[in-house]
Amino acid sequence: MSVLASTSAPVNVAPRRAVFPFTAIVGQEEMKLALLLNVIDPKIGGVMIMGDRGTGKSTTIRALADLLPEIDVVADDPFNSDPRDPDLMSDDVRQRVIDGQELPIAQKKVLMVDLPLGATEDRVCGTIDIEKALSEGVKAFEPGLLAKANRGILYVDEVNLLDDHLVDVLLDSAASGWNTVEREGISIRHPARFVLVGSGNPEEGELRPQLLDRFGMHAEIRTVKEPALRVEIVEQRSEFDQDPKTFLANCQVEQDALRDKIVQAQERLASVQLERTYKVQISQVCSELDVDGLRGDIVTNRASKAIAALEGRTEVTVDDIRRVIGLCLRHRLRKDPLESIDSGYKVDKVFSQVFGMIEAEPVQNGASTRR
Repeated sequence: MSVLASTSAPVNVAPRRAVFPFTAIVGQEEMKLALLLNVIDPKIGGVMIMGDRGTGKSTTIRALADLLPEIDVVADDPFNSDPRDPDLMSDDVRQRVIDGQELPIAQKKVLMVDLPLGATEDRVCGTIDIEKALSEGVKAFEPGLLAKANRGILYVDEVNLLDDHLVDVLLDSAASGWNTVEREGISIRHPARFVLVGSGNPEEGELRPQLLDRFGMHAEIRTVKEPALRVEIVEQRSEFDQDPKTFLANCQVEQDALRDKIVQAQERLASVQLERTYKVQISQVCSELDVDGLRGDIVTNRASKAIAALEGRTEVTVDDIRRVIGLCLRHRLRKDPLESIDSGYKVDKVFSQVFGMIEAEPVQNGASTRR
């Protein structure tokens, strides 16, 4: 049954604090690419960002959320339900559609939800008011952070210090797209489609291999060493802090262009083709690297299509695969919790052998370093 939607209405929100623009962030290309690809195809499964302190991890993620276009939501729904896609509707909204009710539509900025280290499972998943349920016969549900993050970005800083059980809950919700809360025989579920971004400092400990494997991509960031580049970063940040409005105005053209590029890539994604020959070669790389399970194959396929869509193409090239395969596989090679994550050399070496690019490998690595 079709939904009769009302005219879009703006959501009343407090004035937002200025956010550093995504297009003005210098360097950290690996992190920026992984984030963009997950926004284009959230089914890639999120990003784990590991690197030094003070390298702009949270700044970049906030900048990405601010860059994204507004989304249509059901105005009176706490789960940011999509008024047109049944797969992104809460059970209550879906029932209203079946009953032929009119849905009030509003536009809302894509949210970036911070998950604090001390968060409890109730705070993350939400709680059921048992007393109200028993006395009044209604399912009284207090939504948690997963509800707030639906159709947005859920950011967990220092995810390697988070309780493993909570990490499991987050990864399960991110993979299934749903959050289910059960208590005393009462069960409530709601959509929880979000881009999961975790970050951490390797010096403070790594995630267990079983949990690390559940993240779609792994990006490494390091403190910029080149003095001229460091000065450029410091100067840009100083300019922004002194006069955010002028700084944002100067970046507006680039911001709008990238926003349009993301929207077009999301629309193009379904039509992007990946040759079967390339799929077989991707799986051969995973097999020769002894990657457990098939997540590595699936994520590399998805990421290759997403980068082709981002570049405005409908056919995946070998270069597309080369640019993403390290991000998708290197964190899946670690079998021993005490072993460090490979920087990408093993993946590059096997990729070059399987795709017949051994001679070109040093040139590509040099180009990559220069970039």
